[in-house]
Amino acid sequence: MSAWTTVLLAAGAAYALKLAGYVVPAHLLEGPVVSRMVRLLPIALLAALVVVQAFVSPGGGLVVDARTAALGVAVVALLLRAPFIVVVVAAAATAAGLRAVGIG
Repeated sequence: MSAWTTVLLAAGAAYALKLAGYVVPAHLLEGPVVSRMVRLLPIALLAALVVVQAFVSPGGGLVVDARTAALGVAVVALLLRAPFIVVVVAAAATAAGLRAVGIG
């Protein structure tokens, strides 16, 4: 399968999902289970993305390096209720510092 075929199929699937949102009756989307799922799904997807970016090597294996330490620093900063920019800068500085000394 060529790259263009893949892109076109993905675009068609995305369009079909958007269209399904208009076709599905409203009463099916207003239930408590669906409402809770809709609220929690973005959180789960973001968490999965963070885990993949922090712990997976380009070859697909598990890795613990500077990214892992930066994620830990970010979690601690968030628990301390630091502003978002402070969280980002602290995590980036941690990763950069560890990579500068040869770790990760």
